[in-house]
Amino acid sequence: MAAELSAHHRRLAQQKRDAIISAATELFLNHGYDGTSLARIAEEAAVSKSTLFKQFPTKAALFEAIITESWQRDITDAVARPQAGDLRSGLTSIGHRYADLIGQPGMTALFRIVIAELPRFPELGRMQFQLGKLPYFTSVRHYLESEHEAGNADVPDAESAANQFLGMIANYVLWPRMLLTDWNPTASDIDYAVEQAVETTLARYASDRPA
Repeated sequence: MAAELSAHHRRLAQQKRDAIISAATELFLNHGYDGTSLARIAEEAAVSKSTLFKQFPTKAALFEAIITESWQRDITDAVARPQAGDLRSGLTSIGHRYADLIGQPGMTALFRIVIAELPRFPELGRMQFQLGKLPYFTSVRHYLESEHEAGNADVPDAESAANQFLGMIANYVLWPRMLLTDWNPTASDIDYAVEQAVETTLARYASDRPA
């Protein structure tokens, strides 16, 4: 019985946390970071102020959680970072996962909040980069390094290669959404963009060296 109650309490806490993050993201987008108070977030999330402060004592801590969860929502996926052995398959898997991640409306909203508030709150940009983009980018860089070490790719500069590969996808999937409200590519369009990014990367970095 105690275990059941404990599990129930954990579920309730997670539901409240999700409600807080959802409400905060919407309020930040509509009213700006500076124009949104923790009290207003608690009201919109239908939780008490004490509940919100217990989980997020400051607005910065809440925004940090939004960024981290936005970028790491698929971190438990068993194929989050493919094993070295098949460069085409690995790049395709990473490419589709990245396109799915940055193609979510929530990710576009997050970037808009950061860009809009950057002049007054430069720390938001640092959060976005250090907690979100950088860890994801580092994971892709490590994958390319492992393929290089295995002899499946010739990638003397994995940092540059990761930037190129992810940049090709983001340039089609994410950045037009920042300026064009009607930008809504089809699934087949996105698949094609990923496929072309994979082909370009293979043409530049694939190796025929024996493992």
